Amino acid sequence: MSRAAELVSVLEATDSLAIVCHDNPDPDCLAGALALETIAHDHDVTDVMIAYGGEISHQQNRAFVNLLDINLQTLAKTSLEEYDCLSFVDHSTPGANTEVPTSIVPDIVIDHHPGEPANATFVDVRTEYGATATIFVEYLRELEVDPTERLASALLFALHRERLDFVREPTRREYEAALAVYPDADLETLEQLYGSTFSPGTLDAIGRAITSRERRGSALVASVGTTGETDALPQAADYLLNLEGVDTVLVYGVVDDAIRLSGRSIDPRVNLGKTLQDGFNELGSVGGHHDMAGGRIELGLFADEGDDTDELLAFIGDRLTRRFFDSLHLDE
Repeated sequence: MSRAAELVSVLEATDSLAIVCHDNPDPDCLAGALALETIAHDHDVTDVMIAYGGEISHQQNRAFVNLLDINLQTLAKTSLEEYDCLSFVDHSTPGANTEVPTSIVPDIVIDHHPGEPANATFVDVRTEYGATATIFVEYLRELEVDPTERLASALLFALHRERLDFVREPTRREYEAALAVYPDADLETLEQLYGSTFSPGTLDAIGRAITSRERRGSALVASVGTTGETDALPQAADYLLNLEGVDTVLVYGVVDDAIRLSGRSIDPRVNLGKTLQDGFNELGSVGGHHDMAGGRIELGLFADEGDDTDELLAFIGDRLTRRFFDSLHLDE
C-alpha cells in the first residue's frame, strides 16, 4: 500500500479531524494543512478544523491567510479532545515548536524536518524532501484529487517560499511539484503575496540587525534586539545573507520571555542544524536543516544579569556570538 493510500485508510476511519500547524505557521505548513483538509473532505470527513499556536506575524504569512481565505483558529480556543483524529503538519514532535503538550500524541504526522517524530498511527517524515508541500502534491496526484485554484496557488507559493525561489538547494521533487500545480494556480494572487509590505516593527528589527552585525570570516551574527515580530528574525537572516562574502548568518533577539534564534547558510560545508545543536542544545530547543535552523532559549537563564534591557542584550549577545563562532570553529 502506498503512503497516500495508508493516509486515506486512517482518514476513512474517522468522522472529525483537527489539523495542527506548528507555532507561527508559514506558507509550507498552511498549504499542507489546506491540502490535508482537501483530501479529508474528498474522503467524507466533513468536520475538519485547522489550528495553530503562537502568532502569524510575517507580513507574507498574514497576506497568505487573508488572500486565500484560510479559516484558522488558535490552539488556545481549541478543544483537541473533541476530534476523533489529530494531525501534525510540517512538524512532528509534541512539545517542540508547538503549544500542544507532550502528553497529546497525534494520529497523523506529515513533515520534512529532521527530528524524533511522535509515535503516531500514520507517520510520513521525508527529510530528503525540500518542503512538506511537495509531499502533499504527490498525495494529490496519486489520489487523483484535482486541486482548486486556491489550493494550487497556496502550494505553489509555499514551494517558492520554502526553498526561497529555488535558490536554496531545492530537490528535483520541488521543481516537479511546482510544475504539477502551476497550471491551476492564480498567478495574480501570487504576485500580490510577493508584494506584501513590511510592518514597521519588522523593518525596525531588520535595521537593528544590520547595525549590530558582527562578522568573523564568512560568518555573521546579528541582534534584532527586543521585538514582538517573531518572523523578523528569519527575514533579517535572509537579508544579511546577501552581504558580499557572507555565507552563514545567525540572528537572535528577545521575543516575549524567550531568546529566539534564526540561522541561514549557503555554505555546503556547514550543517546549520548541527551547528546550533553543538552550540546551544544544552541551553534550549534548537535544530533544523543543513541550510536553515532556529531555536528558543528561555530568558530565565540570563535574567539574573539585571533588569536593564540593553545590559541584558549585551550579556546575551556576547555569549551567543561566542558559542556560535566556536561551534563553527572560527578563531578571533
